[in-house]
Amino acid sequence: MSEGSTPRKADVELRLPADGAYASVLRTTTAGLAARLDFTLDDIEDLRIAIGEASALVLPDADPEADLTCRYFLAPHAMTIEVSVESSSSGPDDPASFAWQVLSTLAADTEMDHADGRITVRLTMASSISEADH
Repeated sequence: MSEGSTPRKADVELRLPADGAYASVLRTTTAGLAARLDFTLDDIEDLRIAIGEASALVLPDADPEADLTCRYFLAPHAMTIEVSVESSSSGPDDPASFAWQVLSTLAADTEMDHADGRITVRLTMASSISEADH
């Protein structure tokens, strides 16, 4: 979803307390959705790592009592995921951080946005199995 595009409703939305203890729920949900989209085991493991890093980027700046929201936009053999928290801070702005470097390496497309009191990390990943292989 690029700037200027009409936002569409997420196919799946998960809301959890903004606490690192819930990262495993996020990773498990992501893996389950990826399996339904025919991602390979290696792709699923990459997604689990990427979603963990995305949450690690936003959680430190979450407001007290905020929720961690994860929105999944599903397509055949691909997904775009938005991980966000409510935040009154200026947000993380270190593109050289380890978490950002890992995320950028694993995902086909990544971006971070801080607007309307929310920090959002958006990533897109595709299965290494193309539709032509089916």
